[in-house]
Amino acid sequence: MGAKRWQVAPPVPQSHLARFPHLPPLLVQLLYNRGITAPDEVNEFLAGGAPGESPFYLAGMSKAVARIRQAIRMGEPIAVYGDFDADGMAATALLTQTLKALGAQVVPYIPDRVDEGYGLNIPALRRLYRRGIRVVVTVDCGIRAVAEVEKARRGLDLIITDHHSVGEELPPALAVINPKRADCPYPFKDLAGVGVAFKLAQALLLSHRQQPLKQAKASLAEEDLLDLVALGTVTDMVPLLGENRYLLIRGLEKLNDPQRPGLKALITSAGLKPGSIDTTAIGYILGPRLNAAGRIDDPMLSYRLLTTDSPIEAEELARQLEELNRKRQALTEESLERAREQVLAMSEEKLFFVADEDFLPGIVGLVAGRLTEEFYRPSVVVSQGEEESCGSCRSIPELNITLALEECCDLLRRYGGHAAAAGFTIASENLDALRGRLKRIAERELEEVELTPTLSIDAEVKLSEMDWATQAQLERLKPYGYANPVPLFLSRGVEVRDARAVGAEGEHLKLTLSDGRAIWDAIAFDQGHRIAELPRRIDVVYSVEVNEWEGERRLQLDVKDLRPS
Repeated sequence: MGAKRWQVAPPVPQSHLARFPHLPPLLVQLLYNRGITAPDEVNEFLAGGAPGESPFYLAGMSKAVARIRQAIRMGEPIAVYGDFDADGMAATALLTQTLKALGAQVVPYIPDRVDEGYGLNIPALRRLYRRGIRVVVTVDCGIRAVAEVEKARRGLDLIITDHHSVGEELPPALAVINPKRADCPYPFKDLAGVGVAFKLAQALLLSHRQQPLKQAKASLAEEDLLDLVALGTVTDMVPLLGENRYLLIRGLEKLNDPQRPGLKALITSAGLKPGSIDTTAIGYILGPRLNAAGRIDDPMLSYRLLTTDSPIEAEELARQLEELNRKRQALTEESLERAREQVLAMSEEKLFFVADEDFLPGIVGLVAGRLTEEFYRPSVVVSQGEEESCGSCRSIPELNITLALEECCDLLRRYGGHAAAAGFTIASENLDALRGRLKRIAERELEEVELTPTLSIDAEVKLSEMDWATQAQLERLKPYGYANPVPLFLSRGVEVRDARAVGAEGEHLKLTLSDGRAIWDAIAFDQGHRIAELPRRIDVVYSVEVNEWEGERRLQLDVKDLRPS
């Protein structure tokens, strides 16, 4: 029993605990496991993160602000060129709202995933030029568009704002704002695309306060933008530490008292209530609905939802996104089954590479993610076209997929991403060469690696130590998410007092557990099949959660894995 590797974090040294006499040892351990060890870091984290440095610490910011302000003063229209995922759409909405408030003429542009693909493309820039646009600001894209910027800069002033990993060469734009630039002194490197757009908005608002633009039409405070920052930051899976933590906590306050008609309508149509929005609601409920438009329809639907002032239009757009999300779910399941058939024939391989003419470009990332989750292998899923194909990659911690793509850059037309997720476009004639090279890279990198998912356990504890006082300490770590996961605990020698399969098809396992001093209700999702082999005593890995039922609040265990004791 138990297909996962258990990795229990080593106990914190006593000398380290002694530095924090005012904090419970378990809380110190949890912070230590997340790399938060210095007293000032601990204080900052528990206080809700740090507000970040001046936006003008970002390389390229002064040039960008000067050119945008010039465009506003001269009445030049500005295009905001975004991306079709929730981070990119939130960033596009945030920057257009800021520019409009300052009196700019703004043209939002989000490329079509199928017809144009990710990032800057010359035909789109040419169309914007023909519309009289001479200033283009990208959000959440552009950092690797060296050739496109080189070509377009003859007629356009391009300002790149992005957060993706930087290539060997920066695009030759008027300004390039990305905290990951090697020469960028900004200390926090992990902003989402919407976070970088927010820093530009911050700089523009700061400049406006110091030297007001007479064209400005509305007063706008930084705080008014934080709901969008929270949406993009969670959906783009950046570390929820440091400045991201600060922005997210304040953004969640805004989301739980939504002022945008679009977000009010989206929250209602998704069956959520204001006051209940947390990172899970963003990541699994709101984010997928916003993303559905960019995956299988027009991403401008989500942009319009985020920016509309009309409650009637907002309700109609939220209804459309609800329908698109249902359709997206069905298409994903259908494509996943086809991909799984291919994968089962290559079960011994270190990397899965599947391509199909029927895979939609907007679905391949979701399918790759599901394959990686199920089989614990890096997965590449490609929507294959006659002349050009587009692929999406999801990886495991042991293989940086963007570095792998860099080794294949001579085969690719465009690519970019992070260590765990990336995308590319490629001439279809190069697909076989790419498949072969990526598989060789995976063989090399994963040769000595046991390809088993690891459960990173925060501490071994007695079941009876888990109580409401402990839960109060766990609440101080929220909001959970990437780089600040829900704490996992291990308790050994636990007695199974009762066990039954629950759910429509008995797919879940409901347990009553005891260590002789405390009795706990527990649920093990998708583990109903284990009931037949369940011994009397087990070692169990779990998180603690609050279960509310008919007005009563109780603690219960969410079981991640179990083994015979």
